[in-house]
Amino acid sequence: MENIEVLKKWVEESENIVFFGGAGVSTESGIPDFRSVDGLYNQRYDYPPETILSHSFYKQRTEEFFRFYKDKMICTQAKPNKAHLKLAELERRGKLKAVITQNIDGLHQEAGSKTVLELHGSTLRNYCTKCGKGYGIDKILGAKGVPICDLCKGVVKPDVVLYEEGLDQEILQKSVHFIREADVLIIGGTSLAVYPAAGLINDYVGHKLVVINKSATPMDKRADLLIQGSIGEILGKL
Repeated sequence: MENIEVLKKWVEESENIVFFGGAGVSTESGIPDFRSVDGLYNQRYDYPPETILSHSFYKQRTEEFFRFYKDKMICTQAKPNKAHLKLAELERRGKLKAVITQNIDGLHQEAGSKTVLELHGSTLRNYCTKCGKGYGIDKILGAKGVPICDLCKGVVKPDVVLYEEGLDQEILQKSVHFIREADVLIIGGTSLAVYPAAGLINDYVGHKLVVINKSATPMDKRADLLIQGSIGEILGKL
């Protein structure tokens, strides 16, 4: 409880908070973290998720990519949890400047957050790889096999960053800016295992680095405040 009281004090005193989050924020909304349930997928698929979600697999086995993607990466039933809602509230109060997320589910925006930097893209956005026409999630869900553009018959690809693909440089630069300027940086629901996203934390130069996670992370020793537990429950107490 003492650490949560310190976090409350820091949040109340600050008007320049940045949140950096990962899969743990979404798992509390019922979206599975495929890293922790590899065996489940291997019962139905011949390849591990990291292989299927790679650019080369997408190009070489497009139909199998979309079968997995629709089955495991799209969760239309998920709703924002306490963490998403609290972050949106802090932004409305003028305290939180940005949410930087590794998640692709759009739940931060659904909760009401406005400044959301999606490092790995979003399942809600899709585009034709030939003519660039944009599509919503229904285009992917409604397709039998590979989704095809209505205009030019090109393949419609999710606007998500696959393994072997680079991150959007503009989003990276904005993320670095927010982290460098932050008074309080809260890292939540991420093991900080995915690079280059996790490396952004090194750009923080302040003295109020908060790490909230259920398990240990490589940043625990550097944290000024370390809280182990549910990100939704902890942020919900603020």
